[in-house]
Amino acid sequence: MNKEINPFIVTGKIAPEYFCDRVEESRRLIKALSNGNNMVIISPRRMGKTGLIQYCYDKPEWRDAYYTFFIDILHTSSLREFIYLLGKEIYEKLLPRSQKMAMTFMQTLKSINGKFGFDALTGMPSFNLQLGDIDHPEYTLEEIFNALAAADKPCIVAIDEFQQITKYPEKNIEALLRTHIQKISNSQFIFAGSERHLMQAMFMSAAHPFYHSADIMELNAISEDIYIPFIVEHFIRLDRPIDAENVRKVYELFKGHTYYIQKTFNEAFSNTPKGQECTAETIQAAIDNIIANNATIFREILSNIPEKQKELLYAIARDGEATQITSATFIKRHRLSSSSSVQSAASKLLDKEAITEINKIYSVTDKLFAMWINKIYG
Repeated sequence: MNKEINPFIVTGKIAPEYFCDRVEESRRLIKALSNGNNMVIISPRRMGKTGLIQYCYDKPEWRDAYYTFFIDILHTSSLREFIYLLGKEIYEKLLPRSQKMAMTFMQTLKSINGKFGFDALTGMPSFNLQLGDIDHPEYTLEEIFNALAAADKPCIVAIDEFQQITKYPEKNIEALLRTHIQKISNSQFIFAGSERHLMQAMFMSAAHPFYHSADIMELNAISEDIYIPFIVEHFIRLDRPIDAENVRKVYELFKGHTYYIQKTFNEAFSNTPKGQECTAETIQAAIDNIIANNATIFREILSNIPEKQKELLYAIARDGEATQITSATFIKRHRLSSSSSVQSAASKLLDKEAITEINKIYSVTDKLFAMWINKIYG
């Protein structure tokens, strides 16, 4: 008996039948890169950047014609870590597709090729290096780009949370990467990021090396006219009727944010027996449960935020979308201390990505975190 698949995927690869919309975005991305352009994708975290890129990677026009690579560098803190992830991804993606290219890649990395391990079963080299094995990061990075340039197919390299390179201790990382990227003719790059102000500065400011080096696409919420019917149809198809109005309320609650909507209906679907309706109560229970499951993490986050920053965080959570946060009206309404104090706290909260600012509108980055704050401190 086949196990029933929950259609609301929140982790891993999303099969085409469970991928909602992004028709225009995928068309634009494929067209741009296929015509030799690089692309910047800017969106809040968990809005679907990774899913969109992987969806395009699986399209026939890319799957067979290109080598495709994807790394998420959010957790990295140095050039060595960046190089480690990039080298590992390239080698491990090449190995099942072309052992010849994998071996060529390994041999090109002369600065570290003597440190590759070997798989005991296959006898093939394996990328089990340690960070300490990368003694000369800039040399190894150059070798990686040389290997890409020698590939027998064009390559597409996606780097998620690309703004992280601006936080590395090494100097001139943007200039270093830009130099390598502009020299390579057979590879296109996708630079994805969630810190809007940093990504815009990197690609739209003449003071930065990547200025005007790529097309820019902002990934916004999927239209409710598309997303709501998508959710309803999947529930109905699997014999679990659901009221479209209840779906709409969730869409509006999370402002169309992909991850939170998917997570809510993943939980609600799993709690609705086949043949029964997914009710408003079931949906609310799913949201409450998701918030409760994250309470320990949320408390840990708050424990590392100073009091003045917490006061502003609570105020923004209370408003949902806060504007003119340094105004006397906002400060008085939320009993904050002063305009300068709010400005300083906002800057620090933005750096920590606890809050997000888009067009001078501030919100708590994690919508569930905001809901938990209002539940506990509202």
